[in-house]
Amino acid sequence: MKHKYIGKISIMTMIFALFVSFIAASPKPADAASTVNLKAKSAILVDADSGKILYEKNADQALPPASMTKMMTEYIVLEAIKKGDISWDTTTQISDYAYSISGNATFSGVGLTQDKNYTVKELYKAMAINSDNGTTIALAELVAGSEGNFVKMMNKKAKEMKLPDYKFVNSSGLDNESLGKNYPKGTDPDGVDMLSARSAALLAYHLVNDFPEALEYSSMPKAKFDKQTITNWNWMLPHHTVNFDQYYYEGVDGLKTGHTDLAGYCFTATAERDGHRLISVVMKTNSEDTRFKETAKLLDYGYSQFGQKNLFPTGYQLKGKKTLPVVKGKEDTVDIATNNDFKVLLKKGEEKKYKITYHIDKSKLNEDGQLVAPVKKGEKLGTAEIVYKGKDLGYINGKTGSQIDLVATKSVDKSNWFMLALGALGDFFTNLFSSAVDMVKGWFS
Repeated sequence: MKHKYIGKISIMTMIFALFVSFIAASPKPADAASTVNLKAKSAILVDADSGKILYEKNADQALPPASMTKMMTEYIVLEAIKKGDISWDTTTQISDYAYSISGNATFSGVGLTQDKNYTVKELYKAMAINSDNGTTIALAELVAGSEGNFVKMMNKKAKEMKLPDYKFVNSSGLDNESLGKNYPKGTDPDGVDMLSARSAALLAYHLVNDFPEALEYSSMPKAKFDKQTITNWNWMLPHHTVNFDQYYYEGVDGLKTGHTDLAGYCFTATAERDGHRLISVVMKTNSEDTRFKETAKLLDYGYSQFGQKNLFPTGYQLKGKKTLPVVKGKEDTVDIATNNDFKVLLKKGEEKKYKITYHIDKSKLNEDGQLVAPVKKGEKLGTAEIVYKGKDLGYINGKTGSQIDLVATKSVDKSNWFMLALGALGDFFTNLFSSAVDMVKGWFS
């Protein structure tokens, strides 16, 4: 009986040990969510407000972006509208070149009609929603006179935006070889548009921030064009079609898909949830299905692992540096504090990795490092900078860090002439006494 009891205890102990080992070896939900394993050659995830990079994989490798090229075409068209060079109601007709491309079903052609006036709005919708190449070329010719001139504008704008890796050879993203004799003048007949994921994300960052109206079109699942229905290639939008339900992602409202044999399947996405917008890029995936599933992984990572937090509220004072010395004032010091909230987009659990450092404006101080009265309440005396003690991926827009103003919390009036005179007299006798003491010490040294 005793042996049976001991045997049962041993078996239960072994089962318990195995259970504990299994629990210890299993990844915790938070740990699993904090990593991203992407089936994409290159990728990046960016906060659309600050430009902060949240994730990257081979983000500087230049690859063919295919129709993601059209984000630059969209930007330049919208800029031309803003400048008044054209309007949404401006009309144009279709050239032989644009017509031949649009009539080719392999080039996402909607089948344009010649000898017909199309408005800029009609052409833009076909380009942004259906990724039509013919309408893209027609817009380029309208804005710049020729696609060759438009390509020059694209590369110039890329330089202005400080895209790190780019080469534009046409407005649509097709390989120049596919355009035949119509390839843009001044470009390589075998040329291919090139962008890195970082450059595509920066281009998208400028597009959604400078021209948010672009999202009105990129968010349309379907639209009417020239008596036909055109469909958006972005399956993450609410298409209300059973086949695409599995790809729908709450908050996605753009931005641009792309595909060629050379480029593979690419996608620059953007989504907004609770006022927080993200931009993601995946390049050279192996299928339409994959590019959307990998995008969902990136967005899930961003929304589950990052959030805005007010780490240092308005009026925050750094310990040991709460005051600055003041001379010629009714008070000897003045309190300094931040004049705004210091909100930071941070990864969960990393709050303690953020610190504040002060940069006092030296032009406000005398040679002894003191403020000279009067000092006004709210007067800017320097800046407070956030410092992150961790692996920093930086900012897509070249930003180096967040700063807010350091200000005086109250006024310090200048002392009256009598008190200043007494102070000066006191300083005189203090200095005189010190000199006398030093002289006497010298006699006996």
